[in-house]
Amino acid sequence: MEDVSITIIGAGVVGLAIAAQLSEQYDDIVVLEKHDKFGQDTSSRNSEVIHSGIYYPHGSLKAKLCIKGAELLYEYCEKYSIPYSRLGKLIAATNDDEKRHLQEFYKRGIQNGVKDLTFMEDHDVARIEPNVNAVAALYSPNAGIIDSHSLMESLYETATAAGVLFSFGSEVNCISKKENGYVIGIINDDYKFISKVVINSAGLYSDYIATLAGIDVDSAGYRLGYCKGSYFSYAQKSPIKMLVYPVPHKDLMGLGVHATMDLSGRLRFGPDVEYIDTPDYKVDINKQNIFYESANKIIKGLDKEAFIPDMAGIRPKIKGEGIKDFIIVDEADRGLEGFINLIGIESPGLTASLAIAMHVREIADKFFDYGG
Repeated sequence: MEDVSITIIGAGVVGLAIAAQLSEQYDDIVVLEKHDKFGQDTSSRNSEVIHSGIYYPHGSLKAKLCIKGAELLYEYCEKYSIPYSRLGKLIAATNDDEKRHLQEFYKRGIQNGVKDLTFMEDHDVARIEPNVNAVAALYSPNAGIIDSHSLMESLYETATAAGVLFSFGSEVNCISKKENGYVIGIINDDYKFISKVVINSAGLYSDYIATLAGIDVDSAGYRLGYCKGSYFSYAQKSPIKMLVYPVPHKDLMGLGVHATMDLSGRLRFGPDVEYIDTPDYKVDINKQNIFYESANKIIKGLDKEAFIPDMAGIRPKIKGEGIKDFIIVDEADRGLEGFINLIGIESPGLTASLAIAMHVREIADKFFDYGG
């Protein structure tokens, strides 16, 4: 049976970033991906926003890796000519209750180390974005957008050039712990091989992969829910020039229907929050009025008929009450040393991807002769 050093399950943006990062040190890496190309699920169906790290609890992985990841991402874009734009972002409060919540987010953002974060009153907002409806807002100039497909292509090419083997159309169906690593089976031709270290970066299916390794995902708190988010594009000229968000939902279950732009300047609204049982990427045209009403609360003068169904994505949200952090852990305490789980890597996963990769490398280095 063939042996490899490291197997990464999942070739979304995080799996690609991990592969590129580890390929700097390790020669024997395999990436397994069930689809016929990388980045086919969450990584290619999102707002493509580079977040600044305002929302997440201080000390959480989401906060630390988002802030570090944004810095790394802008550097990477400059180095490898990845298209991006540092547009800046406004989080708009439309009443006094939201303004109080906004003040809490401002304190959290400062505590997290968000650079140049500013609390603005209504007249300041009107000066920089006259079509935004706000009694107050947080302004984060460091937020932006990125061409996520170009990013993934670059990470894939970097990893491939360094010798990483990508096996597309390879769906994992068994993982068994052995003394010298893990026997991994894939459906194709009932093929099996041994890997010293396994990194579960399977996104929407990461809880399933954890189950294959023998983990009770319910007792571990790893069970995921499919949280669908639909988007509507705006068929007229954008009345804003930066990202505009409402004050987030309770427990960050969603950031609200927000306004983003792609690199061509096209305005898009979304995502909403809809839990579903199985992945489904259809956008319901009947949501047009709901999207218009949500967007109209924060942006003036919008035309409802210009809201056009665009796309939908699915977030891998961890089930349960309260704010959930990223789970990135070696499962040695469960008797699965060298099995590294990444569970619940939703937003800000794209922003944090390069920082997540560095964090995973620090964990993986413990199983080899390298100190990092």
